Amino acid sequence: MDDDAATAILAATHRALCDRGHADLTLADIAAEADTSTGLIHYYYDDKETLYAEFLDFLYDRYTGRIEAVEGETPRERLAELFETVLADGEGAAGEQLRTAMLAVQTQAPHDERVRERLEQFDEFLYERVRSVVADGVEAGEFDDAVDPAAAAEFLVTAVAGAHARPVAVDRSSDRLAETVTRYAERHLVADGPTGVPN
Repeated sequence: MDDDAATAILAATHRALCDRGHADLTLADIAAEADTSTGLIHYYYDDKETLYAEFLDFLYDRYTGRIEAVEGETPRERLAELFETVLADGEGAAGEQLRTAMLAVQTQAPHDERVRERLEQFDEFLYERVRSVVADGVEAGEFDDAVDPAAAAEFLVTAVAGAHARPVAVDRSSDRLAETVTRYAERHLVADGPTGVPN
């Protein structure tokens, strides 16, 4: 979004969700966080639901930019870096607050097509990125040639989604999420070395 004021409101929405959560968050809270008026928010966004849909677009742009910046000389390194990137926000108090807020926004998906469509974009983007990296690893001989990249990506993206939701839903620690998912992926994807032990 090009308009500076609209972008500032979306950034303020992000901060307000992290600070206050979703349930009790009002447009007045967001206006205070943005140091503006609710009238200006209504100028750009018809209602809270429209603002949340646009907020998800805002997050999507940031999210995809971070994932596209993932580097690594090998598919194995890229996959590990990818998990580190998508799960890094799960660490620390701010990450926990944001995950809590996002989980609350996600509960609106069955009732709000705009939210559902935007969440599907997140899911499809991550799925395709993981599938591509796994396929590259299979082709390079770094991952087992019996691995189905599509099936592996489906499982791993589901694991990432669960890793984000579980600490919120059942109060489990979010420490070392990236390390845990990466170790699991390596155990099941990496091709056996000459001794039959995973590399």
